[in-house]
Amino acid sequence: MTSELTFFFQQYVHLPADELDDITSKFTHKIIKKNEFVLQEGEVCKDLIFVQKGCLRLFYMLNDVEVSVWFALKHSSAIEIYSFISETPTQYFLQAIEDTEILYLPKSALNKLYESHPLMQEMMRKFWEDVILHLLSRFTSLQRDTAEQRYLELLNKPELLQSIPQKYLASFIGVTPTSLSRIKKNIKK
Repeated sequence: MTSELTFFFQQYVHLPADELDDITSKFTHKIIKKNEFVLQEGEVCKDLIFVQKGCLRLFYMLNDVEVSVWFALKHSSAIEIYSFISETPTQYFLQAIEDTEILYLPKSALNKLYESHPLMQEMMRKFWEDVILHLLSRFTSLQRDTAEQRYLELLNKPELLQSIPQKYLASFIGVTPTSLSRIKKNIKK
């Protein structure tokens, strides 16, 4: 389907070209307009999503305030892992913050791929491990680091700073947009 999707899979396990072609052919292309939702609170996350172009934001609502949890930029995955695995309704929203192109694979198709391509199970195990490690790192940062430290960490990820509006970055590091402006001003001194 795409070299980016193929590369994504190859990061986790080496699959023969014919298997890769078969696996990637099961993904469906879809265009998501800016502000459109891929997933809303109360729905079940049924798809493994790969972002071809654009950006998706995972967030939840807390006292009428959107709290950004994760950003999926181009050539990365987007999933609400708890809902996907448990097949229970999510408490999150997955929304395009710009016009976005995705490739998605329903969980039912993924389960069939496990049967026809046993290496797919190893690939997904490594993928889940990667997701869990990133989640633990993020959780630890939110508990341990100051807002300034979390912002400094963002500076190491220019793709986030270039693509994501300030108000979403602020909630991502756990501050208000005004506080983020103050942090940026203090760091520039």
